[in-house]
Amino acid sequence: MNTTLIVLASVLTVFIVFRMLMKAKMKSTSLAADHESILTLTDKNFDQQTKNRIVLVDFWASWCAPCRMMIPVLNDVSAELSDKSRVGKVDIELYQSLAQKFKVRSIPTLILFKNGKAVNRFVGVKSKDFLLSEISKVEKMS
Repeated sequence: MNTTLIVLASVLTVFIVFRMLMKAKMKSTSLAADHESILTLTDKNFDQQTKNRIVLVDFWASWCAPCRMMIPVLNDVSAELSDKSRVGKVDIELYQSLAQKFKVRSIPTLILFKNGKAVNRFVGVKSKDFLLSEISKVEKMS
């Protein structure tokens, strides 16, 4: 019994140390730059930037590994969109009120807005083709 507890405590300690090291490494790794057409959304400009257009909004945080995986995908999506659709990003660390308003419980959460209203929601890592397809469906709803 004592041996089992010692082994369990050792494994748990290694796991905790490993997790702390990985989190520190993630924070020190620089982020890829956003595509020039990606909107940086804040609590002050959110309503203005999402009205009268279609906007795929990424709720993310710099410490989130899946969020970092989405950066190149969102850059590619943004590069392929027409003038009537955009990609926007909300840093949930800076704008917690927006995350609460839209009931973001895990990240990355992507919410598709049309004329300021949420029309679809996706949680987790998604492909470029999937996101372009979903945006296209909303564009055709006009």
